[in-house]
Amino acid sequence: MVTIALDRVSVRLGRRAVVEQVSATLTPGSLVGIIGPNGAGKSTLVRAMLGLLPTTAGTIAIDGDPVARMPRAAIARRIAYLPQGQALHWPLEVRRVVALGRLPHMAPLSGLAPADAAAIDRAIARADIAHLAGRTATELSGGERARVLLARALAVEAPALVADEPLAALDPGHQIDVMRLLADEARGGALVVAVLHDLTMAARYCDRLLLMDGGRLMADGAPMEVLSADRLRAVYGIRAMVTESEAGPMIVPLGRAE
Repeated sequence: MVTIALDRVSVRLGRRAVVEQVSATLTPGSLVGIIGPNGAGKSTLVRAMLGLLPTTAGTIAIDGDPVARMPRAAIARRIAYLPQGQALHWPLEVRRVVALGRLPHMAPLSGLAPADAAAIDRAIARADIAHLAGRTATELSGGERARVLLARALAVEAPALVADEPLAALDPGHQIDVMRLLADEARGGALVVAVLHDLTMAARYCDRLLLMDGGRLMADGAPMEVLSADRLRAVYGIRAMVTESEAGPMIVPLGRAE
């Protein structure tokens, strides 16, 4: 199990402050959504969590170990990462792409062990891409590629998963499938962190939401506490209907706030 603790974290990119004074403790067994308008600092925050960007103030720790002092391979074994907008440039078979998720567990120049092959099979099944396994990854549609990359992250079988905009390029049916999968991972004891733009999906499937705006954490709590109509007006600049349906919460933007 993995716990990520952020204590007054700030990140600058060049001269611009992108994340400012963010504190939160993310614990196992929960699906945590990070939401906010474009440019709010969401992706920068998750990259800092993974040690991919240095902090300019504050600390980030994984199970008490400072991220800044951890080897990259150690972080990769504890937290699987699905970046946003990642392209596939090499004409690899889909199964070989998924197999890349096992690299954090492998010694240099070593081949796949039976345990690696089993993990790859499980990831392919969980991402529902068995029918694509023999295809060439560069020949797939955008939605198919997104699911292959999710399978690659799942193949790590790390106790935590960070997914940056995992619903991009997916049709509504596959968006539901991915959110259910992420929720199932959390119910199985993993810490799952997802950057999301679809507020209804975030409200329906996440256990907790972090709402960011201008690099700052504006709210942290249960989805329907965070997603109030007044807060959506203040942060997103929209009028929205926030309601409960038989299927779960619904957040319906009605127009720009006047």
